[in-house]
Amino acid sequence: MSTWNRPRCVCVQQCVAIYPTDRFGIVRREAALTRDISDDDLAAAIRRKDLLRLTPGAFVVNSDSFTGPSGADELYRLRSVATATSGFVGEVTLPLSHESAAAMHKLPLLKPNRDLVHVTNGRASGGSKRTLRHIHAGVLLPTEIVDIDGIRATSIERAAVDIACGGTFAQALTVFDSAKRLGADAEQMAEILARRRRRGIAAARRALPLSDALAESVGESWSRAQMIDAGVASPRLQHRFRCGTTTYRSDFDWQADGERAGVVGEFDGLEKYGRLRRPGESVADAVIREKVREDALRAHGLIVVRWTWSVLERGGLIALLRPWLSPDALAS
Repeated sequence: MSTWNRPRCVCVQQCVAIYPTDRFGIVRREAALTRDISDDDLAAAIRRKDLLRLTPGAFVVNSDSFTGPSGADELYRLRSVATATSGFVGEVTLPLSHESAAAMHKLPLLKPNRDLVHVTNGRASGGSKRTLRHIHAGVLLPTEIVDIDGIRATSIERAAVDIACGGTFAQALTVFDSAKRLGADAEQMAEILARRRRRGIAAARRALPLSDALAESVGESWSRAQMIDAGVASPRLQHRFRCGTTTYRSDFDWQADGERAGVVGEFDGLEKYGRLRRPGESVADAVIREKVREDALRAHGLIVVRWTWSVLERGGLIALLRPWLSPDALAS
């Protein structure tokens, strides 16, 4: 029976002070035991949600930063780190790959598969799924392995290609957009892709030349994928409009064709307003400022069409755009 009687944590700072963390912010069972924190204490902390379990023997102090999509991203990154640094008896530590490497590179993805931590064995065969890990078979060149804060992972280019080859066209376009936005080398991705001979290669090869670093979010990339699949004319991305003394930037726009006004398309996601927030500004303030911006674009003679994640989920984007785009734009 443990004699460790500290009170339940009432804030993250207290929890961090109580539980020993490593340089990644992970609480390891072995370190906790040296502080006279027993397995029963750890189990009780998990029930209270003071700690979140990453892997057996590895935990993280709970906080509001783990809520929402960005919080889920960070939790998965920590789970990948915990798995990569835990060690497996009789096994050489394998580099993180696929979604786990993407998490290390902070590469935004569309509906990623995060049931397991992904690693690659460096061989042409021998892939398998374990309790914690998906071990992928695949030869890795030395240039395709990088060190990220002491963790071995595949390069951003290799991770993007691996993910693109295992997903839909929309997922492939999203990961290539994200990779280019973060500075990935397009030629290297094309070279890696050229060596692949696996199922799913067609979507990836189609997506890479259509990808664009100007796409600023997963929602914008998914929007473009639906436009491309529907044959809608490619919009300009992040074009700047001068409205009076102020310049505004749009997510998408299609220029006027003589008979119809120009059309601006805007993807509205919660993460967008987080990006737009200025120091000391609330999300509500950012939303109001966006409304002023929209009014200015309309006063400039532009039609503004907005959509949300739910529109993309139900495949309703093209029906939303159709009344406003010219026949030529819809039949390109």
